[in-house]
Amino acid sequence: MSSFLGTGVALATPFDNDGNVDVQALEKLVEFQIDNAVEYLVVLGTTAEAVTLTCSEKELVKSTIISTNAGRLPIVLGIGGNNTFGIIEEIKQTDFTAIDAILSVSPFYNKPSQEGIYQHYKAIANACPVSIILYNVPGRTSSNMLPETVARLAEISNIIGIKEAKGDMEQALKLIKAVPKDFLVISGDDMLALPITLAGGAGVISVIGQALPGEFSHMIRLGILDKAKKAYTTQYKIQDSIGLIFKEGNPVGVKALLEILGLSNASVRLPLTEATPELKIKIRQFVETFYVPS
Repeated sequence: MSSFLGTGVALATPFDNDGNVDVQALEKLVEFQIDNAVEYLVVLGTTAEAVTLTCSEKELVKSTIISTNAGRLPIVLGIGGNNTFGIIEEIKQTDFTAIDAILSVSPFYNKPSQEGIYQHYKAIANACPVSIILYNVPGRTSSNMLPETVARLAEISNIIGIKEAKGDMEQALKLIKAVPKDFLVISGDDMLALPITLAGGAGVISVIGQALPGEFSHMIRLGILDKAKKAYTTQYKIQDSIGLIFKEGNPVGVKALLEILGLSNASVRLPLTEATPELKIKIRQFVETFYVPS
Protein backbone atom coordinates (compact mmCIF):
# COMPACT_ATOMS: atom_id res chain seq x y z
CA MET A 1 0.00 0.00 0.00
CA SER A 2 2.98 2.34 0.51
CA SER A 3 3.22 2.37 -3.31
CA PHE A 4 0.24 4.73 -3.25
CA LEU A 5 1.50 7.10 -0.56
CA GLY A 6 2.21 10.51 -2.05
CA THR A 7 1.24 11.86 -5.45
CA GLY A 8 -0.49 9.88 -8.16
CA VAL A 9 -1.22 11.72 -11.37
CA ALA A 10 -4.43 11.26 -13.36
CA LEU A 11 -2.92 11.26 -16.84
CA ALA A 12 -4.63 13.11 -19.68
CA THR A 13 -4.90 11.57 -23.15
CA PRO A 14 -3.15 13.80 -25.70
CA PHE A 15 -4.74 14.02 -29.15
CA ASP A 16 -3.02 15.04 -32.37
CA ASN A 17 -4.35 17.61 -34.84
CA ASP A 18 -6.53 14.96 -36.47
CA GLY A 19 -8.15 13.99 -33.16
CA ASN A 20 -6.32 10.68 -32.79
CA VAL A 21 -4.44 9.54 -29.68
CA ASP A 22 -1.01 11.18 -29.84
CA VAL A 23 1.27 8.34 -28.77
CA GLN A 24 4.48 10.39 -28.83
CA ALA A 25 2.96 13.10 -26.65
CA LEU A 26 1.66 10.48 -24.23
CA GLU A 27 5.11 8.91 -23.97
CA LYS A 28 6.56 12.37 -23.32
CA LEU A 29 3.97 13.03 -20.62
CA VAL A 30 4.76 9.75 -18.85
CA GLU A 31 8.50 10.44 -18.93
CA PHE A 32 7.85 13.92 -17.54
CA GLN A 33 6.11 12.38 -14.51
CA ILE A 34 8.89 9.87 -13.90
CA ASP A 35 11.61 12.49 -14.30
CA ASN A 36 9.86 14.66 -11.70
CA ALA A 37 9.45 11.90 -9.09
CA VAL A 38 5.71 11.41 -8.75
CA GLU A 39 4.82 8.23 -6.87
CA TYR A 40 2.39 6.53 -9.28
CA LEU A 41 0.38 6.86 -12.50
CA VAL A 42 -3.40 6.69 -12.88
CA VAL A 43 -4.54 5.52 -16.31
CA LEU A 44 -7.91 5.92 -18.08
CA GLY A 45 -9.67 7.97 -15.46
CA THR A 46 -11.86 11.05 -15.87
CA THR A 47 -8.92 13.24 -16.87
CA ALA A 48 -8.05 10.78 -19.64
CA GLU A 49 -11.48 11.39 -21.24
CA ALA A 50 -11.90 7.62 -21.04
CA VAL A 51 -15.65 7.84 -21.67
CA THR A 52 -14.97 9.21 -25.17
CA LEU A 53 -12.29 6.67 -26.12
CA THR A 54 -13.04 3.56 -28.18
CA CYS A 55 -12.02 0.15 -26.85
CA SER A 56 -9.03 0.07 -29.20
CA GLU A 57 -7.97 3.56 -28.14
CA LYS A 58 -8.17 2.57 -24.48
CA GLU A 59 -5.89 -0.39 -25.19
CA LEU A 60 -3.50 1.90 -27.07
CA VAL A 61 -3.38 4.38 -24.18
CA LYS A 62 -2.89 1.63 -21.62
CA SER A 63 -0.21 -0.24 -23.58
CA THR A 64 1.66 3.00 -24.37
CA ILE A 65 1.79 4.01 -20.72
CA ILE A 66 2.80 0.52 -19.58
CA SER A 67 5.58 0.19 -22.15
CA THR A 68 6.90 3.72 -21.53
CA ASN A 69 6.78 3.31 -17.78
CA ALA A 70 8.61 -0.02 -18.04
CA GLY A 71 7.87 -0.94 -14.43
CA ARG A 72 9.38 2.20 -12.94
CA LEU A 73 6.20 3.45 -11.21
CA PRO A 74 3.09 1.65 -9.93
CA ILE A 75 0.09 1.93 -12.26
CA VAL A 76 -3.57 2.31 -11.27
CA LEU A 77 -6.12 1.53 -13.99
CA GLY A 78 -9.56 3.13 -14.09
CA ILE A 79 -12.29 0.48 -14.29
CA GLY A 80 -15.67 1.67 -13.07
CA GLY A 81 -19.22 2.53 -13.98
CA ASN A 82 -22.84 2.03 -13.04
CA ASN A 83 -23.30 -1.52 -14.35
CA THR A 84 -21.89 -3.81 -11.67
CA PHE A 85 -21.94 -6.95 -13.78
CA GLY A 86 -20.50 -5.08 -16.76
CA ILE A 87 -17.54 -4.00 -14.62
CA ILE A 88 -17.02 -7.56 -13.42
CA GLU A 89 -16.99 -8.76 -17.02
CA GLU A 90 -14.46 -6.06 -17.93
CA ILE A 91 -12.27 -7.13 -15.02
CA LYS A 92 -12.39 -10.74 -16.20
CA GLN A 93 -11.28 -9.67 -19.68
CA THR A 94 -8.48 -7.38 -18.51
CA ASP A 95 -4.80 -8.33 -18.56
CA PHE A 96 -3.50 -7.06 -15.24
CA THR A 97 0.15 -7.55 -16.09
CA ALA A 98 1.92 -4.35 -14.93
CA ILE A 99 -1.28 -3.07 -13.24
CA ASP A 100 -1.03 -2.67 -9.46
CA ALA A 101 -4.57 -1.56 -8.62
CA ILE A 102 -7.81 -0.31 -10.12
CA LEU A 103 -9.60 2.95 -9.41
CA SER A 104 -13.34 2.37 -9.50
CA VAL A 105 -15.84 5.21 -9.39
CA SER A 106 -19.02 4.94 -7.33
CA PRO A 107 -22.03 4.16 -9.56
CA PHE A 108 -23.40 7.22 -11.33
CA TYR A 109 -26.89 8.01 -12.69
CA ASN A 110 -28.54 5.04 -10.89
CA LYS A 111 -28.16 6.90 -7.55
CA PRO A 112 -27.96 3.73 -5.41
CA SER A 113 -28.46 3.62 -1.65
CA GLN A 114 -25.48 3.22 0.66
CA GLU A 115 -26.24 -0.51 0.80
CA GLY A 116 -26.31 -0.61 -2.98
CA ILE A 117 -22.90 1.10 -3.14
CA TYR A 118 -21.54 -1.38 -0.60
CA GLN A 119 -22.85 -4.42 -2.47
CA HIS A 120 -21.58 -3.00 -5.78
CA TYR A 121 -18.02 -2.77 -4.50
CA LYS A 122 -18.22 -6.08 -2.64
CA ALA A 123 -19.13 -7.83 -5.90
CA ILE A 124 -16.28 -6.10 -7.74
CA ALA A 125 -13.82 -7.00 -4.98
CA ASN A 126 -14.76 -10.66 -5.24
CA ALA A 127 -13.88 -10.61 -8.96
CA CYS A 128 -10.80 -8.38 -8.94
CA PRO A 129 -7.31 -9.93 -8.81
CA VAL A 130 -5.59 -6.67 -7.80
CA SER A 131 -6.12 -4.01 -5.15
CA ILE A 132 -9.06 -1.61 -5.43
CA ILE A 133 -9.15 2.12 -4.71
CA LEU A 134 -12.70 3.42 -4.32
CA TYR A 135 -13.58 6.75 -5.93
CA ASN A 136 -16.15 9.08 -4.40
CA VAL A 137 -16.99 12.08 -6.59
CA PRO A 138 -20.58 13.20 -5.92
CA GLY A 139 -20.30 16.10 -8.36
CA ARG A 140 -20.18 13.55 -11.18
CA THR A 141 -22.13 10.61 -9.72
CA SER A 142 -25.03 12.43 -7.96
CA SER A 143 -24.56 10.21 -4.90
CA ASN A 144 -22.23 10.51 -1.94
CA MET A 145 -20.41 7.53 -0.46
CA LEU A 146 -20.62 8.14 3.29
CA PRO A 147 -17.69 7.51 5.67
CA GLU A 148 -19.64 4.71 7.38
CA THR A 149 -20.00 2.90 4.05
CA VAL A 150 -16.31 3.32 3.30
CA ALA A 151 -15.46 1.96 6.75
CA ARG A 152 -17.50 -1.17 5.98
CA LEU A 153 -15.77 -1.57 2.63
CA ALA A 154 -12.38 -1.13 4.29
CA GLU A 155 -12.94 -4.51 5.96
CA ILE A 156 -12.66 -6.21 2.53
CA SER A 157 -9.01 -7.21 2.13
CA ASN A 158 -8.35 -6.02 -1.43
CA ILE A 159 -10.09 -2.67 -1.00
CA ILE A 160 -7.13 -0.60 0.15
CA GLY A 161 -8.18 3.03 -0.13
CA ILE A 162 -10.44 5.73 -1.49
CA LYS A 163 -10.00 8.72 -3.74
CA GLU A 164 -12.19 11.20 -1.87
CA ALA A 165 -13.36 14.02 -4.16
CA LYS A 166 -16.44 15.48 -2.50
CA GLY A 167 -14.54 18.71 -1.89
CA ASP A 168 -15.65 18.66 1.74
CA MET A 169 -12.96 18.87 4.41
CA GLU A 170 -15.43 17.92 7.15
CA GLN A 171 -16.28 14.66 5.38
CA ALA A 172 -12.58 13.98 4.75
CA LEU A 173 -11.84 14.33 8.48
CA LYS A 174 -14.74 12.01 9.40
CA LEU A 175 -13.47 9.53 6.81
CA ILE A 176 -9.90 9.52 8.12
CA LYS A 177 -11.25 8.93 11.62
CA ALA A 178 -13.64 6.16 10.53
CA VAL A 179 -11.28 3.89 8.58
CA PRO A 180 -8.34 1.73 9.80
CA LYS A 181 -4.98 3.49 9.97
CA ASP A 182 -3.58 1.48 7.06
CA PHE A 183 -6.52 2.36 4.79
CA LEU A 184 -5.52 5.05 2.29
CA VAL A 185 -7.60 8.23 2.22
CA ILE A 186 -6.39 9.90 -0.98
CA SER A 187 -7.50 13.40 -1.88
CA GLY A 188 -9.25 13.71 -5.21
CA ASP A 189 -9.27 17.51 -4.96
CA ASP A 190 -6.04 19.31 -5.77
CA MET A 191 -6.93 22.30 -3.60
CA LEU A 192 -7.56 20.10 -0.55
CA ALA A 193 -4.70 17.69 -1.19
CA LEU A 194 -2.31 19.25 1.30
CA PRO A 195 -4.86 19.80 4.12
CA ILE A 196 -6.12 16.22 3.77
CA THR A 197 -2.55 14.88 3.78
CA LEU A 198 -1.68 16.90 6.88
CA ALA A 199 -4.83 15.58 8.58
CA GLY A 200 -3.67 12.00 8.13
CA GLY A 201 -4.49 11.29 4.48
CA ALA A 202 -2.23 9.39 2.11
CA GLY A 203 -1.69 12.09 -0.50
CA VAL A 204 -3.51 12.80 -3.74
CA ILE A 205 -4.53 11.61 -7.15
CA SER A 206 -3.93 14.88 -8.93
CA VAL A 207 -4.81 16.64 -12.16
CA ILE A 208 -2.53 19.68 -11.79
CA GLY A 209 0.22 17.34 -10.61
CA GLN A 210 0.92 16.12 -14.14
CA ALA A 211 1.72 19.67 -15.29
CA LEU A 212 3.69 20.63 -12.16
CA PRO A 213 4.82 17.18 -10.99
CA GLY A 214 8.07 18.12 -9.27
CA GLU A 215 6.63 20.96 -7.24
CA PHE A 216 3.33 19.29 -6.43
CA SER A 217 4.75 15.92 -5.40
CA HIS A 218 7.38 17.66 -3.25
CA MET A 219 4.62 19.60 -1.50
CA ILE A 220 2.71 16.41 -0.73
CA ARG A 221 5.84 14.68 0.57
CA LEU A 222 6.38 17.63 2.92
CA GLY A 223 2.79 17.17 4.07
CA ILE A 224 3.37 13.47 4.77
CA LEU A 225 6.45 14.45 6.79
CA ASP A 226 4.26 16.95 8.71
CA LYS A 227 6.28 19.93 7.50
CA ALA A 228 3.24 22.15 7.10
CA LYS A 229 4.90 25.56 6.87
CA LYS A 230 7.22 24.55 4.03
CA ALA A 231 4.45 22.66 2.26
CA TYR A 232 2.05 25.60 2.37
CA THR A 233 4.67 27.83 0.74
CA THR A 234 4.30 25.67 -2.36
CA GLN A 235 0.51 25.39 -1.93
CA TYR A 236 0.13 29.17 -2.12
CA LYS A 237 2.41 29.31 -5.15
CA ILE A 238 0.43 26.65 -7.03
CA GLN A 239 -3.17 27.22 -5.93
CA ASP A 240 -4.15 29.89 -8.48
CA SER A 241 -3.47 27.36 -11.24
CA ILE A 242 -5.88 24.86 -9.67
CA GLY A 243 -8.79 27.26 -9.98
CA LEU A 244 -7.80 28.04 -13.56
CA ILE A 245 -7.52 24.47 -14.82
CA PHE A 246 -10.98 23.53 -13.55
CA LYS A 247 -12.69 26.78 -14.65
CA GLU A 248 -13.93 25.30 -17.95
CA GLY A 249 -13.93 21.65 -16.93
CA ASN A 250 -11.48 18.78 -16.61
CA PRO A 251 -9.26 18.11 -18.56
CA VAL A 252 -9.88 21.28 -20.61
CA GLY A 253 -7.74 23.52 -18.42
CA VAL A 254 -4.91 21.13 -17.71
CA LYS A 255 -4.59 20.34 -21.43
CA ALA A 256 -4.23 24.06 -22.11
CA LEU A 257 -1.49 24.14 -19.47
CA LEU A 258 0.21 21.08 -20.94
CA GLU A 259 0.19 22.79 -24.35
CA ILE A 260 1.84 25.90 -22.92
CA LEU A 261 4.49 23.65 -21.33
CA GLY A 262 5.11 21.95 -24.68
CA LEU A 263 3.94 18.52 -23.54
CA SER A 264 0.87 18.07 -25.78
CA ASN A 265 -1.75 20.15 -27.57
CA ALA A 266 -4.93 21.45 -25.96
CA SER A 267 -7.38 19.34 -27.98
CA VAL A 268 -10.26 17.61 -26.18
CA ARG A 269 -13.15 15.54 -27.47
CA LEU A 270 -16.79 16.54 -27.67
CA PRO A 271 -18.86 17.18 -25.67
CA LEU A 272 -15.90 19.05 -24.15
CA THR A 273 -14.48 22.00 -26.05
CA GLU A 274 -10.98 23.44 -26.01
CA ALA A 275 -10.10 26.16 -23.50
CA THR A 276 -11.14 29.65 -24.53
CA PRO A 277 -8.46 32.15 -25.57
CA GLU A 278 -9.20 34.13 -22.40
CA LEU A 279 -8.49 31.14 -20.17
CA LYS A 280 -5.32 30.26 -22.10
CA ILE A 281 -4.03 33.80 -21.54
CA LYS A 282 -4.63 33.51 -17.79
CA ILE A 283 -2.93 30.10 -17.64
CA ARG A 284 0.04 31.44 -19.60
CA GLN A 285 0.31 34.35 -17.19
CA PHE A 286 0.37 31.89 -14.30
CA VAL A 287 3.17 29.88 -15.95
CA GLU A 288 5.23 33.02 -16.58
CA THR A 289 4.85 34.05 -12.96
CA PHE A 290 5.38 30.56 -11.53
CA TYR A 291 8.76 30.11 -13.14
CA VAL A 292 10.12 33.54 -12.17
CA PRO A 293 12.80 32.97 -9.48
CA SER A 294 11.71 34.30 -6.11
